[in-house]
Amino acid sequence: MLSGKNILLGISGGIAAYKTTFLVRLLIKAGAQVKIVMTQSASSFVSPLTLSTLSKNPVLMDFVNEEDGSLSWNNHVELGLWTDLMLVAPATANTLSKMAHGTCDNLLLATYLSAKCPVYFAPAMDLDMYKHESTKNSIQKLESYGNVMIPAESGELASGLHGEGRMAEPENIVQFIEAHLRKGLPLSGKKVLITAGPTQEAIDPVRFLGNRSTGTMGFELAKRAANLGAEVVLVAGPTSLKLENSQIELIRVTSAQEMYEACHAHYAKMDVAICAAAVADYRPKYVAQEKMKKKDGELSIELERTPDILFSLGQNKKKQFLVGFALETENELENAKGKLQRKNLDAIVLNSLKDSGAGFGGGTNKITFIDKNSEIKTFDVKEKSEVASDIWKEIISRIHA
Repeated sequence: MLSGKNILLGISGGIAAYKTTFLVRLLIKAGAQVKIVMTQSASSFVSPLTLSTLSKNPVLMDFVNEEDGSLSWNNHVELGLWTDLMLVAPATANTLSKMAHGTCDNLLLATYLSAKCPVYFAPAMDLDMYKHESTKNSIQKLESYGNVMIPAESGELASGLHGEGRMAEPENIVQFIEAHLRKGLPLSGKKVLITAGPTQEAIDPVRFLGNRSTGTMGFELAKRAANLGAEVVLVAGPTSLKLENSQIELIRVTSAQEMYEACHAHYAKMDVAICAAAVADYRPKYVAQEKMKKKDGELSIELERTPDILFSLGQNKKKQFLVGFALETENELENAKGKLQRKNLDAIVLNSLKDSGAGFGGGTNKITFIDKNSEIKTFDVKEKSEVASDIWKEIISRIHA
């Protein structure tokens, strides 16, 4: 949910500010770009140098910077436009009151008033302050503006008392934001299985049968599904592609048999399955235990069929919306429709190698989406990330119909 997002962290002056070092690391680990604006008093609790080092961005505290005798302006308007979401943590009683009443006497507050994005705030104060009517009124007013409170937690407080008022732990803040962003997304609560890449079928310890698939299409489908709120299991054959997303469980496999087993281990729990992998149709019937030596004359390798993953998923389909891929070189539409019916699919994505920009190895693809009711939609050549978006739009329109 946070991957690729620009997050502005506002830090006000409370003892809980020390936790923001951990919070920054978690946000960056989740894939976010982080910038920080803090009050002068916050710098008494956590070092701007530490936060700058962790975020890899300058930490801003004042409207004006003075370096080497020159002056520059920290543009709060640009900060407000840059960020996809703003998080004020810790949000002290003082800062909450100022935010609620439009007070603008520091850079953090000016940026808050300029932000056009969702704003989250994590209160942090002693229990009596947290329960005070003025604090409750500040929180209610902020929520009425559309800001989102991350509730304080109970525990030992800096005063030595025990009760409600502790800033939520950094892990809980990140989980809260991710869960909140996921709500209302079209695939929220859905579980998705996707296959990607080639398979390699061993001939001997060093040689294999394979194909030119890079896995890019499947990886883009997985990333798009996660961004739409789904929990994703991505079963990938040998590929150099990498992925870090807490919403995606990446399972690496090599052979068609391993991909078959991984798919069936998860399929029963899935709502949608997309088989985008280029699975080998055949494998050597006998695998040499030692490297085969080159000899004069011809070499024959006896082949046998690999398990048909897509067919087997179609046979075991219950609630799942099942989508296959068809890469064709002749009679494209007819062959794709036949595959859709034979394998009990809900839809199939057709690629033709006759189309420029389609197929393996490139950054683009050209597809035709066909559903079980013979509704056909053809798309132009697009980047594979855009193709993934088109495919998911077609699937979502049908599973929510």
